[in-house]
Amino acid sequence: MPYDKSVLNTLPAKAEEIIASNTDRDTILLEICKLLRDTVPVYDWVGFYIADPETVRELYLGPYVGEATDHTRIPFGKGICGQVAESHKTFVVEDVHAQDNYLSCNIHVKSEIVVPILKNGDFVAQLDIDSNTLAAMDAHDQQVLEDICVKLSPLF
Repeated sequence: MPYDKSVLNTLPAKAEEIIASNTDRDTILLEICKLLRDTVPVYDWVGFYIADPETVRELYLGPYVGEATDHTRIPFGKGICGQVAESHKTFVVEDVHAQDNYLSCNIHVKSEIVVPILKNGDFVAQLDIDSNTLAAMDAHDQQVLEDICVKLSPLF
């Protein structure tokens, strides 16, 4: 589904407005999810997985928008999200069905991007976006989403 990718350039400033106008972290994260899904037509599921401080090596599902998922807890290393939790590097997946380590959220998902959120160099959370379109995300998406995640890191 072609769309004007220049809309991505508006997202960091809008994210800053959301951060500045709210004090509750989960409200901010949910509003960021809505912003991303409502602005980018190929972002079908947008959510945050947060490192569980109790277990240290597990993610729990935070605020999200989109279809419900069974993956409410993900161990580090498992699936794309678990890989990003360990590597601290953004992972762009053009075709999820070509990945051996992919955890399927629903049968419609075709591509995914997972962006880590680091605070003082430590992994604290991640932004996970699924698309029902093959190869929906590219380097432009990655740059913009990484910028947003840097802005979110002080919240953790």
